[in-house]
Amino acid sequence: QVQLVESGGGLVQAGGSLRLSCAASGRTFRSNTMGWFRQAPGKEREFVAAITWSTGTISYATSLKGRCTISRDNAKNTVYLQMNSLKPEDTAVYYCGSSNLWPPLQSGPSSYDYWGQGTQVTVSS
Repeated sequence: QVQLVESGGGLVQAGGSLRLSCAASGRTFRSNTMGWFRQAPGKEREFVAAITWSTGTISYATSLKGRCTISRDNAKNTVYLQMNSLKPEDTAVYYCGSSNLWPPLQSGPSSYDYWGQGTQVTVSS
């Protein structure tokens, strides 16, 4: 089992920034990729970014590339998502997920075995 806990969400004005954190615990050695996804009301869960634990290789969704940065701290088993120039359409619950599939950096939600509880990000106009 892998436990994931997200934090850092909140209410921010358009153009602002937020840094989300995802702390992993448990059998993290079974995970090769950590991903960030988001889900707005009435919409499907959408890929945002992913990073591998071992090499730090990164993948971003095209729509968000340039406005967000994913990083990880292996010593703390924590993954971060820095989001800048936020827009109202970025409003969603943001989830982190853990995947052990190969190849890594999967972008489909079904490829992730474990999820956190989510953290709400609300961007006001």
